[in-house]
Amino acid sequence: MRKHIVPYLFVFVIGISVFYSSCSVQNNLARTEKRTTPDSYAGTKDSINSATISWKTFFKDQNLIALIDSALVNNQELNILLQEIAISKNEIRARKGEYLPFVDVGGGAGVEKSGRYTRNGAVDATTEIDPGKENPDPLPNYLIGFDASWEVDIWKKLRNAKKSAMYRYLATTEGRNFMVTNLVTEISSAYYELQALDNQLELLKNIIDIQKNALEIIKAEKAAAKVSELAVRKFEAEVFKNQSAQYFIMQKIVETENKINFLVGRFPQPVVRNSATLMENAPDTLQAGIPSQLLENRTDIRQAEMELIASKLDVKVARANFYPSFRINAGLGFEAFNPKFIIKTPESMLYSLAGNLAAPLINRNAIKAFYYSANAKQIQAAYNYERTILNGYIEVVNQFSNINNLQKSYDLKKAQVEALTRSVDISIGLFKAARADYMEVLLTQRDALESRFELIETRKMQMIATVNMYRALGGGWK
Repeated sequence: MRKHIVPYLFVFVIGISVFYSSCSVQNNLARTEKRTTPDSYAGTKDSINSATISWKTFFKDQNLIALIDSALVNNQELNILLQEIAISKNEIRARKGEYLPFVDVGGGAGVEKSGRYTRNGAVDATTEIDPGKENPDPLPNYLIGFDASWEVDIWKKLRNAKKSAMYRYLATTEGRNFMVTNLVTEISSAYYELQALDNQLELLKNIIDIQKNALEIIKAEKAAAKVSELAVRKFEAEVFKNQSAQYFIMQKIVETENKINFLVGRFPQPVVRNSATLMENAPDTLQAGIPSQLLENRTDIRQAEMELIASKLDVKVARANFYPSFRINAGLGFEAFNPKFIIKTPESMLYSLAGNLAAPLINRNAIKAFYYSANAKQIQAAYNYERTILNGYIEVVNQFSNINNLQKSYDLKKAQVEALTRSVDISIGLFKAARADYMEVLLTQRDALESRFELIETRKMQMIATVNMYRALGGGWK
């Protein structure tokens, strides 16, 4: 009667375990559908998107293209991330191996001496392999064989773990693309800043030459007793001030060059550039497309999406830990006390086959903690995904507004520079005709210099805003 009860009792216990496992934890899976985006940016619904343009096409300056090309090969931070990608790829390989059978081959040799009045010693003394010949004492033992172990992935726990590792690998790949985008943006922004500094330094040198000529005129006027020593000293001080300002700009040039050198992964050296193109070429007009394209073009959004999918799979893996696991163990080999008998079959052959089914029943706090942590991480990933989309949309809107406002500012600033440039010539003419004093000439020159500096600064900001817009749309990594 007991022989018939035991199998049913075993099945009943396993059934209770599975039922208890499925009912003991709450399913806190977050709702992680793709977040919807607005239909347009400021009412525009043109689907043409500048993010699809390759960075080699987007940038026209060959010197800048050469710098970016070099950085993509030599930048240390990018190369560190490439090793992270290799690590993630190896994780997939490890996870894949876990749901395949493990097979080991091995051999061994040993010797055993059992006491005469023990069970093994008594058996050895009465057993004869060869008639009339006692067994060896002590008894050697030689073994060679194969061991196999395989966990049957009933609940897809191991396969889901492998898929999770795959999506994390894809996430690191997208992370690498996002770093490429940021690297392109950093180098190009520093390059435009360097061009602006060159233009400001050149402008300052020209102004100093003009002011030196004006100083000579003032000295001649003083010699003719038309102005006082104060006018000479005022103009002289202005020349000294601008000469001193040169060195601050020169220091900024050195630091900006070395910033680029660091990003390119090389020691300090001059950066080849053509600074005249900054003021000659207007920024390109970018097409923003529609917001839903951010989900495909922005690599940080795609990275967050891959992380979200991986976290959902982690929850499934954690939940599967509550269910019974089924493992099959098998072995096949040869064993004998003398090497000449080890390949004699079937006498020396040994084999085994066993199946184990086990489920956690009592004190499963560690499994619950792992499951709840996986749930919390999935919810974190969902919020991070939404935050990344929201951040991408806001960045595009901000840069779209920035580009428009900078263009209006540049046009007005250019008109201001033209007006003040004419004012300088007029003030000098009036001063020679004794119809204006030296302070009017001095202040007009100072205003003209400041406006030209601001014009260069505005153009630099325009170029950087264009690059930032390109990055915000998801360009720069292809």
